[in-house]
Amino acid sequence: STQSTMEFLFGKKPDPKEQMREWKSKLNHEMRLLDRQITAIEREELKIKNTIRQKKSQPDVCKILCKSLVESRRAKTRIHTTKAQINSVIMSMQHQQSMLKVTNCFAHSAEVMKAMSSLVKVEQISETMASMSREMMKAGLIEEMLEETISPPDADLDEAADEEVEKVLFEVTKGELGKAPAVGAGEAAAAAEEDTAEDLDLQARLAAL
Repeated sequence: STQSTMEFLFGKKPDPKEQMREWKSKLNHEMRLLDRQITAIEREELKIKNTIRQKKSQPDVCKILCKSLVESRRAKTRIHTTKAQINSVIMSMQHQQSMLKVTNCFAHSAEVMKAMSSLVKVEQISETMASMSREMMKAGLIEEMLEETISPPDADLDEAADEEVEKVLFEVTKGELGKAPAVGAGEAAAAAEEDTAEDLDLQARLAAL
């Protein structure tokens, strides 16, 4: 038959339901890896904070360490954004799953395309996401994406970030070093106390892993 000939020449077309299961499995795997990265960053943050508290007599050293904290917080924010985008793709796939039961083929999804366009630019997962995007294009889930220049990582901390470094230094040392953020003294002290409480909670969670 014509279908058998096409399958012989070009290979059997993947089953949409099977493809969907495979994509969701890969995405969930990437989510777990990102969670591990967050945990590793948080462990390192605790070490840096403890070092800062031990070296309060060396303000210059503490500032350098605080820059590392600001950078790691930015990295965590990027990872959380990436996780939200992956979750968006998974949720869209669950919607597609109900449609597959009726049509047995994918419907074009602008939401998936938007999320995948961002995910292929994330260095840690770009290879996996690029491969998955090609599969999704072949399956008709997304249209062909234009290759865009990947933005380089954040350059040296700018002036606004220097203020952030002072604020973090103030929080970690409970006001002994650094500058209070542009809030009342009471609010600044509360922020420092909250930072300590978060550290204790984080230590408990990491110890439980």
